[in-house]
Amino acid sequence: MSLSQDYQTAALHHQHGPCSGYGSAFSPVKAGTRRKGAFFAVLLSAGLLMTSLFTTAAHAETTILALGDSLTAGYNLPAANAFPVRLQQALHDKGHAVKVINGGVSGDTTTGGLARLDWMLAEHPQVALVELGANDALRGLDPARAEANLDQILTRLKKDNIRILLIGMKAPPNLGRDYQTAFDGLYPRLAAKHQVALYPFFLDGVAAQATLLQTDGLHPTAQGVDEIVKRILPAVEPLLPAAPSSTQAKP
Repeated sequence: MSLSQDYQTAALHHQHGPCSGYGSAFSPVKAGTRRKGAFFAVLLSAGLLMTSLFTTAAHAETTILALGDSLTAGYNLPAANAFPVRLQQALHDKGHAVKVINGGVSGDTTTGGLARLDWMLAEHPQVALVELGANDALRGLDPARAEANLDQILTRLKKDNIRILLIGMKAPPNLGRDYQTAFDGLYPRLAAKHQVALYPFFLDGVAAQATLLQTDGLHPTAQGVDEIVKRILPAVEPLLPAAPSSTQAKP
């Protein structure tokens, strides 16, 4: 068979399928193509899986522990109007995937908060809002003891790499100027020492506002809680992953 006849025969086999003699010349090319296709399909699937995992991680729910006293717990209010519930709703409305745990106990002091901290950390929060000290001041307890308790709470939270917002309180004026100075000053001192965010006064915009307080003049009404949430929200958001809507490119 001449060389030209060989090419003609090969061309026929290329058009009509492999047969004896030339089948081996074309089959490896097709098998290799199939192997490459399968390889790229695996890579594509892996890439889609990793993208899904990264997206899920980016939008994973953040657990926030609201550690506090009756102001956090929602004293004398329906559960739906308590500060943690209203804060969670406000954050959801802004696109944040969060769960806010109500760690408030009515009547609790900084000593009580410290005593139950490990139990509260069983929820594995990534963020903690520490609102304690009001009952210490109302009972005229030593500000140095409150400061020491809060110091231990912040130390414990930082040990677990929990992001913290320290929420301050103010001493009643009837306890005297010296007590006020010592008590009110402990929050900024602790925030500076531990390098954590500080919200100076939980009842900012609500204290002394009769329409936003219950008849005891101490605890917020449902409207008062909403005012607190509105004011504290800008201090809470920087502790959270960016909401999906805020990461989209602007035109």
